Parts: sequence; C-alpha cells; structure tokens
Amino acid sequence: MNRHLPLAALLTCAMGLPMMVFYALGILGPQLVADLGIAREHLGWLTTSAFGLAALLSPWAGTWVQRIGSRRGLLALFLLVALSFGLLAVLPGFAGVVVALLFCGVAQALANPATNQAIAQASEAPKATLVGIKQAGVQVSALLAGLLLPSLSGWLGWRMALACWAPLALLLAAWVMLRLPTAAQTAKPSLRLSAPNGWLRRLMAIQACAGLCLSAFITFFGVYASSLGVSAASIGLMVSTFGVMGIASRLLLTPLGARLADETVLLGGLFLLGLGTLLVMQQATPLRHWPLWFAVIGMGLTLVASNAVAMGMLLREPAFGGVASSAGMLSLGFFGGIALGPPLFGAMLRQPGGFAAAWLLLLAALCLGAGLCRSLYRARRHGGAPSHAGHA
Repeated sequence: MNRHLPLAALLTCAMGLPMMVFYALGILGPQLVADLGIAREHLGWLTTSAFGLAALLSPWAGTWVQRIGSRRGLLALFLLVALSFGLLAVLPGFAGVVVALLFCGVAQALANPATNQAIAQASEAPKATLVGIKQAGVQVSALLAGLLLPSLSGWLGWRMALACWAPLALLLAAWVMLRLPTAAQTAKPSLRLSAPNGWLRRLMAIQACAGLCLSAFITFFGVYASSLGVSAASIGLMVSTFGVMGIASRLLLTPLGARLADETVLLGGLFLLGLGTLLVMQQATPLRHWPLWFAVIGMGLTLVASNAVAMGMLLREPAFGGVASSAGMLSLGFFGGIALGPPLFGAMLRQPGGFAAAWLLLLAALCLGAGLCRSLYRARRHGGAPSHAGHA
C-alpha cells in the first residue's frame, strides 16, 4: 500500500476540493449574507448553482471520463476548482458567486468517475482500500473547512479565504500531469442513457431525500447557529465535528451494510435516526447550545453514510443495472436532492414560523425517505426482478 499512498492522497484531494464550497457556505453563511446584501433564504441558491449543474451532468460524467481518460478527467477537475475559487475572489455580487460556483459543479460531477477510473487502472493496487480512502475525502473537506475557514475569513475576508484553495488546486493539477500515466486509447463508449428500473428509481428517490436534508442542513446550519448566539469559531468546530463523524460513519457502516442480507434495512434506520436528531436539535436556545452539537454528530453518523451504503448496494446487486450507468443515475438523484434542498428550505424560511417551519421540510423528507426504504425492501423481498425500461 505504501507505494500507492501518493495516488490515495491525490484522489482524496480530488473528492474533497470540489466539496469545499458546500461546507464553506454553512460556515461562512452569515458573512455572505451580510456582505452580499442578500436575504438569508437566498443563500440556498448558491448551493443549487453548483449541485444543480452537477446533477444534470452526472448521468453522462462517467462516459465522458471513459472517453477522455482519468488523467485528463482529474486534470480538468483540479483546473475547474482553481478557476471557481479564483473567480470567487474577483466576480462581484451575488450573481458573480453563482457563476463562480458553476465551475465547481462541473468538477463535482467529474469527481467520482475520474477517481474510480484512476483506481481501476492502477495495477496491483488495493482497490477496495483506495476507494474507502478517497471517499473519506468529502468528510476531510468538512474537517478542514471547519478548522481553517473561520480564522482565514477573519484575517483575509471570506472571498480570499476561499481563493486560498486555488493555488493548491493548481499544484494538484501539475501533480496529475507529472505523475499519472496516459492510459491507452480505447473505443469511445456511447453517450446514450438507459432509463432506471423500478428498484433503481426507488433508490434514486431515497438518495434525493438524503441529499435534500444534508444540503439544507449544512447550508443553513451556520445561519441558524449564529441566530442562537454561537460564535463563528464554534460554528467551524461544529462543522469539523460533522466531518469527523462522517468519516467514522462511512468506515463503520459501509462494511456493516455489506454484511447484511439487505442494506435497505440499514438505510431506513439511518433516516429514522436522522429524524430523531433533528427533533433534538430544535430544543436548542440562546442559552442551550448542546442540541446543536448533538445535531452535527447525529447527522454525520447517519445520513452522511447513506450515499456510501447505497453505492455499495449497486456494486453487490446486479439487478439495479450496470455499475457505471446506475452509479451515474444514483448521483443524479443525490445531487438533485442537494440542489433542491436549500432553495426549498429558504422558501419555508419566509413563512411565519421561520426556522421552525423550515425544519418541518427536512422532517417530512426524512419520513418520505424512510417510507421509500420500506417500499424498496418489500420490492426486493417479494417483488422478484425489477422491471426494466428502455433507453432514455
């Protein structure tokens, strides 16, 4: 494994850097609202600008990477991240931030296909170990964002705090050019998509519910905590804790799911535990902040692992469809949920109940996700093989 550590580090960065903006919005949300002169409910559109595009591109991203190769895919990813963070420093206003984040959305769509293909092409590499390490990059991003962004933004301002990551992305792009070999040219795969079957449609809807809850929770957590008197440094530590719990949940729950006869039971349990976590969080007051800590721990230990568990289901069960195409469709559901969550949450914020009304949206999504898990479980247990649709 030692000789593959440089590749593991590179792929971990490839998964983590495009996600940095996701956690940055949660940590720096109060500063963005004040500096851009926007209403707090409009903060969600920044998440949507990145993840909405990622969702639209995800079904084709795997095929694109197969056509251009993992080396060019990773190079494009890091250059897009550098461009996105660089533009955040210079483009003015709310619209400028939206445009800058679009480039990060393209990078997010490339992340899984490019890293997976790089692992597949690495000879004699411990592939399962590399996949586990690189997937942890998403939560490492949350950890670093929580530890570094509050102090960087206090010293340099939020724009330059984010722009600081652009040079790192450029260095990683140079590393790709110098260290990764050019893969042999293969036949170009078709861009034609197969429509998901009944099982995969249910799993996509489950992941849409998970993505909706996670994105709304992280995007507005900083604003919510700040309204209760929590300092920027403490908000950063809370998001870092979320990242650490996310790493732990992936390491613990993904192998557990693989040992179960049907991982759908585990998925349903994660949704129900997330529901309880949000109910406890709403007991927070300006004088009682421990429910907020409970929330970041609980959400990190539950919903964060759901995407990894769902991806594991695709690898173990051929009835969901081909691994590459089904993974792209599952990413469409997950990223689509991430894109929808914040603006819907923001719309609920405008209601008379404010945050109390907005949290109801997430509670309803978690209930729906748990119900869909039950439906998928029953379909897999009693429904036989899933029905297959034609091409889309």
